[in-house]
Amino acid sequence: MRGLWLIVVLALGQPVLAGDPPLTLDAVLAYAKRPHPDLDAAQAETDLARASQLLADSQNDLRVTLDASLRTGRNPLNGGYADDNFATLNARKLIWDGGRSGLTSAAAALETEGRQAQYLDAIGQRRLALMSRFFDVLLTDLQYAVDSELTAVAYVSFDNGKDRLQVGDISSVALAEMAARYQDIRVKREDDLRQARVKRTLLANAMNRPGEMPSELVEPSIEGNDRPLPELNDLQAAMETGNPRIQAQKKRLAAAQKRLEVQRASTRPDLEFEAGTATYSHATATRDNVHFGLNLTWPLRQGRQDDARIAQEQARFQLLQAQCESLRLELRLALRETYEEIDYLRAAARPAAVVNADYRDLRLERARAEYEMEMKTNLGTSMADIQAARLRRKAVDYQLALAWERLNGLLGRPVATTKPTNTTEDTK
Repeated sequence: MRGLWLIVVLALGQPVLAGDPPLTLDAVLAYAKRPHPDLDAAQAETDLARASQLLADSQNDLRVTLDASLRTGRNPLNGGYADDNFATLNARKLIWDGGRSGLTSAAAALETEGRQAQYLDAIGQRRLALMSRFFDVLLTDLQYAVDSELTAVAYVSFDNGKDRLQVGDISSVALAEMAARYQDIRVKREDDLRQARVKRTLLANAMNRPGEMPSELVEPSIEGNDRPLPELNDLQAAMETGNPRIQAQKKRLAAAQKRLEVQRASTRPDLEFEAGTATYSHATATRDNVHFGLNLTWPLRQGRQDDARIAQEQARFQLLQAQCESLRLELRLALRETYEEIDYLRAAARPAAVVNADYRDLRLERARAEYEMEMKTNLGTSMADIQAARLRRKAVDYQLALAWERLNGLLGRPVATTKPTNTTEDTK
């Protein structure tokens, strides 16, 4: 009986999938800052904002232009044709524009800062996604272990049932029920194996390594789950000053305010310095070889265009204000939910999982003693219960670690909360 049991357990075993060497959580989290479509998009938006800032800052740069022409023209005085070639070199520098260029540069700088904050948020979201995918694989493997134990128990019961049927100890209906139970559990175990491959594919995609399914994952030691949970009001204040999405929205709002000021200053004059030199093949009294001076451009009236542009920027500013308040409401709700989740997991779910695991340990010890005395044959069921209790506790630990990671992201200060362990023998 014992030999048959060992053969069945070894046959059912853990899922074996081709892929990379053992993978730690820290190694996975390192991919949060590596190329990925989500992060690449955030980086592109940041680069675009920097380019726009450079363009805005260059509006007051010295501009030098060269104009040249080779041409001929007919002289009305003598009726003949003569060359009228020329080349001019001009330099222009904006001296004052009523502050519009400074406001435009400030708005572009604020947009860049906002994009940089969004990039940091993208890294935080990548960390959370990678951690979640990593835990999904571990939990799927644990579920596979539970169902492998149950499948082995059902198989042994069914196999023994065939012998019992021959001696008339059970009916054919009872044996059919055993066979059906075994097949149902076996189907569940095979589905676990399918899910294991799917979860590994999702993890590989999250790491931007499609098609490279990791074979073995190192079970992490969760640190930080027991750290003190601050008061909700303190967390809300910290989120207001640290959350990257709020900071990005504030920067965009400030940039919109600057652009509105630019439009309100659109009727102020421009003062420009100009200097140049020229050479002509046909000199006249009205042509200068060297010139310099100041140019004044004052838009005294542009119809209703100024009012329309100001109204547009005012509407954009109000829209951003509304979006900023909506974001605050959304994040406050997310903070409340995360806070309540952490409190619930620490106060109720995790203690219950620990007690359940301890109880299963005691049952396993009793089942082993009874098995040695050949009083009962429920050792396999007790082993399955141990795996189930371990799955429950790990699920709670991982859920709590993810909740803390979400909280860190909401506060704008993601930190590493895990380290690899050297063994996976912890049954709790």
